[in-house]
Amino acid sequence: MPYDPAPPPVKPYIPATAHLPELTWRALIMGTVLGMVFGASSLYLVLKVGLTVSASIPVAVIAITLFGLAKKAGGRESTILENSITQTAGSAGESLAFGLGVTMPAIMILGFDLEISRVMLVGILGGLLGILMMIPMRRTMIVDQHRELKYPEGTACAEVLKAAATPSSREAAGEVRTEGSDEERAARQRAFIIFGGFGLGLLYKVLSISLKLWKDTVNFIFNAPLKAGSAGAEISPELLGVGYIIGPRIAMTMAAGGVLSYLLLIPMIKFFGDLLTVPLSPGTTLIRDMGPDDIRSAYVLYIGAGAVAAGGLISLARSLPTIWNGLKGGLSGIGKGRGNGGSTGSALRTDQDIPLKWVLIGCLGIIAVITFATPLHMNLLGALLILVFGFLFSTVSSRLTGEVGSSSNPISGMAVATLLFTCLIFLVMGWTGGRYYVTALSVGAIVCIAASNAGTTSQDLKTGFLVGATPRLQQYAILAGALASALILGPILLKLNDAGTVYVPAAQVAPHVTVDASKLTDTAQLQGPQAESDHATYKVWQKTDTTGGPAGKYLVRDDGSLAYLVDPGINGQFHKRPDGSEVKKYDAPKAVLMSYIIKGILDQQLPWTLVVFGVMIAVVLEMAGVNALSFAVGVYLPLISTLPIAIGGVIRWLVDRCNNKLPQYAGLNQEEMQAAGDRSSGTLLASGYIAGGALAGIIIAITAGVLTEFDDAVTAWAKAANPFFAGVDSDALSVIPYAAICVLLYWVGREKAKR
Repeated sequence: MPYDPAPPPVKPYIPATAHLPELTWRALIMGTVLGMVFGASSLYLVLKVGLTVSASIPVAVIAITLFGLAKKAGGRESTILENSITQTAGSAGESLAFGLGVTMPAIMILGFDLEISRVMLVGILGGLLGILMMIPMRRTMIVDQHRELKYPEGTACAEVLKAAATPSSREAAGEVRTEGSDEERAARQRAFIIFGGFGLGLLYKVLSISLKLWKDTVNFIFNAPLKAGSAGAEISPELLGVGYIIGPRIAMTMAAGGVLSYLLLIPMIKFFGDLLTVPLSPGTTLIRDMGPDDIRSAYVLYIGAGAVAAGGLISLARSLPTIWNGLKGGLSGIGKGRGNGGSTGSALRTDQDIPLKWVLIGCLGIIAVITFATPLHMNLLGALLILVFGFLFSTVSSRLTGEVGSSSNPISGMAVATLLFTCLIFLVMGWTGGRYYVTALSVGAIVCIAASNAGTTSQDLKTGFLVGATPRLQQYAILAGALASALILGPILLKLNDAGTVYVPAAQVAPHVTVDASKLTDTAQLQGPQAESDHATYKVWQKTDTTGGPAGKYLVRDDGSLAYLVDPGINGQFHKRPDGSEVKKYDAPKAVLMSYIIKGILDQQLPWTLVVFGVMIAVVLEMAGVNALSFAVGVYLPLISTLPIAIGGVIRWLVDRCNNKLPQYAGLNQEEMQAAGDRSSGTLLASGYIAGGALAGIIIAITAGVLTEFDDAVTAWAKAANPFFAGVDSDALSVIPYAAICVLLYWVGREKAKR
């Protein structure tokens, strides 16, 4: 049967005519609190490794569990729409944490103080701006392009909510389950698969990362002719699940970008640079002494950033007609009581958004605050850049989230593109002083957070679209969740930095440097553990050169002599305090990249040749008919992140290939086969993998960040006695448990023939 160009509209689980409890206080409060918890754990992870995992599904699972316990204690059972509101409010914390974690630490890396007022303003303004800019796009992205944009985590989250639907929700959905019926057994089987996958994913990651029973990443480095080439994978259940849900086409396109980076670009750079006797800019060491990750950091990241920027612009240009139609429809609804602009009573409940006039007023208010807020060091041009880039990358982020999922959305690549363009404009304007570092970074930070939260918002609205939620109430919920998370993530970021800050006696690093203290106005005291032994107040000096000692922030005595070099906890270089105690630092790899870009452009040292190489990669792919943005994501991200997604996509291809030959699939067109695959048991298990793997992030953060002695002891044992974790065969042995969950996913996804 040929492909149907006009498939029937999607029927939500709860019909638009049904009215169940939805935006209740208990749902909103629980979601907000869970968002703060996940935001804190995500902030820790992004500072450590530069990555986070979507919190939507774990929040939904926890909400279902807690509401179920409340029902057993005598409370009212929850509805599926209440669970959707809790999940929506709780997802905001993770997206804010990523945006803050990849941008704000760069201020310290550049030698400036990380002020609490600046961090909180950036979080609040960026979070709210991303949500508001997504609202007019809902009908275009979620409804009109439902079958083109899968939103894998959002779709998976909807399956989790439907599998755990309470009797009142099932009744409203018209789903009849009599005891012992086929429908009842099928519903129980779906719930068992989802929550079984959740438990397995959670257990797998805890055993792997917290208890070190096997490695969480395997990597193989090649010799000539692919010298410095490597192939590795983060063998985690959540990335496997994401690949299964998004399918083989996008998954393999992303992995192809990683293959280009790790098996072509890096070996080529190694081949041509091995005989160089001087470092090749922007690298600072000889290429012959670099490993694959060193070459990627010094050269390939800039190529990937250029490819992502170009791919994003091309994707945006291609989507402009659709975007314009969506905006035109929203604008036409102002005051007419329809959809985006309308009152809540004259449109279907499932098609009501926050009125567009309030969206416009909110955006204008945010721009005004950005312009006049002193801590941001912003000007009108910076505010206008935020508006333009915010709309641009919020749209791109929403679309990318629909294609590759939230966990694989290259938000940091969009922040890189924003910084590139912003710093170029500043350079043309002649704004190259140190104070413009903070202005440029504030622009990038707000846009980064806006893009991140726009992707999360679109994902949540996809979940609501499938379960039959009210978009307007979801939008209220995520606005509340974003505001609450923004208020606490700033203090948490500063506390993490203070806990790892080392005050290095200046006599060790700059023994002969003095300064005129009468010209210094800012003062500071020691923070963290060392503050107990020194309560004095010092003047602050920002040293910008390396003459006589390293650049950075110094505390100065009244006579002009230097007392301490302040080595921050984030990206600091000193791992021991003067008393000999060890200090755990945070590498913040994405923030380091941001600082390089700002200094590189404003100091006119950015390797533009590498950026242009990335742009040309995207152009060539588009000329060949390949989705450049998905490929560019693979070029930018490490192969260890995209290869497991490809493995999940291959398993989905094998499962669909077998299932499509069954009698029950005979006569279905391509669209119907795809929809059947999206509803299959394999998708349910993959959803559970994503949920369990993401929730394990909290446990991992606790064991690594709080129970440090336990984590060190387990690591020492694993290195000494566990062949699955250390030793020549550890990579191969670690593949065994991963292969087990892959085989299980294939086995569960396979269906039996039906008459």
